[in-house]
Amino acid sequence: MIFIANFLVAVVAALHIYFLILEMFLWTKPLGLKTFRNSIEKATESAVLAANQGLYNGFLAAGLVWGLLHPNAAFAFQIKVFFLLCVIVAGVYGAATVSRRILYVQAVPATLALILLWLA
Repeated sequence: MIFIANFLVAVVAALHIYFLILEMFLWTKPLGLKTFRNSIEKATESAVLAANQGLYNGFLAAGLVWGLLHPNAAFAFQIKVFFLLCVIVAGVYGAATVSRRILYVQAVPATLALILLWLA
């Protein structure tokens, strides 16, 4: 069970690395424009904010990876729980303020990982 839980934690971390890349480097490129349903004008105006947001997604990914790699199982559990809760809160807030899609892309995978982590 812990293997599956850690696999899901790794998936959530990978998603946040992908979000970092989209927001920091591809925001004004075709993939970024399509993903976030932005016009080039809107994306250009908000690129600095998106890059900042991407950086925070990178911090979430780094925390989850830290939890996966930490040698002390009890502390690793605490790290993973903390960062998964951060992801869930960010996902719920994003769903409430930006797009409901964020709930399914960000909060649901983190919630599933958290549930499996607690059950493991």
